[in-house]
Amino acid sequence: MKKINTCLFTLFFLGISLVSCLGDLDTMPLDNNQLVSEQVYKTKDGYTGVLAKCYASLILTGQQGGDGGNGDLEGANEGYSGYVRLLFYLQELSTDNFLMPSSSNGLRKCLNLQWDASNASVVTWTYQRLYMSIAYCNELLRECTEGKLQGRGLWDEMKDEYISYRAEARLIRAYCYSMLCDLFGNVPYVDEYTGVKEIPVQYTRKQIFEYAESELLAIENELKAPGENEYGRVDRVADWFLLSRMYLNAQTWINENKYEAAYTYAKKVITDGHYPLASDYREIFLADNNTCKEIIWPLVQDGLHAQSSAGTNFYVKAFVNGPMDELYNTGVGSRGWGNVRAKMTLVDAFDADDIRFDVNDTWGNGKKDKRAQFMTALPNQVKETWDANMNMTSLFTYGYGYIKWRNVTKDDQLCASGEAYTSIDFPLFRTADAYLMAAEAILRGASGTDAEALGYVNEIRERAYMSGKYAKSGVRSDVSGAVSLNELTLDLILSERQKELASELVRRTDLIRFGKYTKGNDWDWKNGVRLGEDIDDKYKLFPLPESEMTNNPALKQNDGY
Repeated sequence: MKKINTCLFTLFFLGISLVSCLGDLDTMPLDNNQLVSEQVYKTKDGYTGVLAKCYASLILTGQQGGDGGNGDLEGANEGYSGYVRLLFYLQELSTDNFLMPSSSNGLRKCLNLQWDASNASVVTWTYQRLYMSIAYCNELLRECTEGKLQGRGLWDEMKDEYISYRAEARLIRAYCYSMLCDLFGNVPYVDEYTGVKEIPVQYTRKQIFEYAESELLAIENELKAPGENEYGRVDRVADWFLLSRMYLNAQTWINENKYEAAYTYAKKVITDGHYPLASDYREIFLADNNTCKEIIWPLVQDGLHAQSSAGTNFYVKAFVNGPMDELYNTGVGSRGWGNVRAKMTLVDAFDADDIRFDVNDTWGNGKKDKRAQFMTALPNQVKETWDANMNMTSLFTYGYGYIKWRNVTKDDQLCASGEAYTSIDFPLFRTADAYLMAAEAILRGASGTDAEALGYVNEIRERAYMSGKYAKSGVRSDVSGAVSLNELTLDLILSERQKELASELVRRTDLIRFGKYTKGNDWDWKNGVRLGEDIDDKYKLFPLPESEMTNNPALKQNDGY
């Protein structure tokens, strides 16, 4: 694997970037000269700093912030190479959700589903970032043992926490392996016991799946009980959620039916009750979403202390242009980049009368489905993502903007960090997804009833329409959105997942699971064609990066590459 551009022991300095939200992880940065483990791990703060970096590696990009040139990945553009931004390119840009016409770093190849092992830097960086996060977790696990804590005189201080620290690191690592399993298939395996000079062995997709599964099952009761960990850190519910997601995709990933287990764990998330659905869908994606109880695992973003062009800063600025701030409060003023627009397939998933943006109703209170958050009011703006000559264009008015991410509070106020950088936490896991996973698992054969599945779907739709118990003053609630049992199909589930979870990094995975990614389902610019066309099934997996194949000749490339 490609070398990471900094010493492992200094990489957690930006753990301090989580200062506003991670409580016990609020540690001062360690001295730059503390380069050896015995110095780093002299105090509990050293351990909490490393744990903070395990978390931060999924949202931050480097040591200085602001894309300042001390990035985590050697040779990578720091702004581009944040994990959630990279995953947007692979999981959303390559689907029927979003358009970003840029050709830099392989983005056009992702948009057109025409990548190979050498022409898409964002694919390589995603691979490297996942392994970097695994490396941080392995480092903590090597050093956070009873023997080493005893030897360093820290046992009495840390004996009540070290099991949780280890379990959290193992969950983060299992999550990373689950994503490698999803994106790349057969990948190298490294853990805390792998030697520094040891060439990693390539595991099959099934072996990677089973390893991640075994880790999650082993740590379930070592993680803190639901609701007992501090904000930003995982607990037992995150474990159940990830198991459910893996089991739901097991048929695709390893050709094994595990829908019953998917249903079991999704239901545990739902019935536990510590992460109830938010009363207003729109509040999940705002600068004060740290108060939102629905988010099971937030990737913490702080506009004062975690400044980067990656993370949720990308999810606001890339999705808006400057003039939009004159129509509603974007929270970034005129700083919008004007890059990302909705593809027509995403727009058409909603009722036509819910799509239009009303300058007198900027939150969409008058819409039936409050998830229909689009910008349609710019001069000369059209739904089509091509110009009059039928060509792709970078002009932002060709295609509708998507505006569910806003760097303001639920009171429409700018947060303390101002307009320069966002303070929206990214909801990596949230409860609504568990409702839809449970419903889907039932329809695929799990033991729940169709009526139960219908209840889960209608709960999500009722919240989206803000009817029934979700009704509130000043917001339209006269349409329930409820569907009947004879309307409940897998196609409906897929449509609901698109409307509910657009931009939340699951769409490619969903389309593959439903058999609608490569064949028989077209969208704007698929295979580089304006209205889309079928592609080879090899694109269900990304290739192992060419650089990795060179560094480890024992690796076998994915079929077709």
